[in-house]
Amino acid sequence: MPVRTRPVSPHLEIYRWQIGNTLSILHRLTGIALSVGLLALVSWLAALASGEPTYTAALKLLSSPLGRLALMGWTFAFLYHLLNGIRHLCWDVGAGFERAQRHASGWLVVAGAAISSVVLWVVIWRAP
Repeated sequence: MPVRTRPVSPHLEIYRWQIGNTLSILHRLTGIALSVGLLALVSWLAALASGEPTYTAALKLLSSPLGRLALMGWTFAFLYHLLNGIRHLCWDVGAGFERAQRHASGWLVVAGAAISSVVLWVVIWRAP
């Protein structure tokens, strides 16, 4: 039986890279990161309920440089996902669909998440 050639959907080499698809991919990646972060949170809570030795080990892991980096990444992921969700809610009511508004709100979401993450971690590190 001969193999029929079917049209192939256009792929990355056809389309020009734009901020819209970048933000869409980043939204999906932050959602995945938040799922992993939820597992880390549940593990931390289980360690808290398991007793002092287990909690101390979990705290040591989260206090390590890699653990702190993960916490900072989850902070950015949460704030980006939140702000981008608000952006989508604005779209649901019909606001912000013009090209310039879409681009500006996209950059605003990225900048807002990054700045908010930095400010939050500076506040955390400066706390007594």
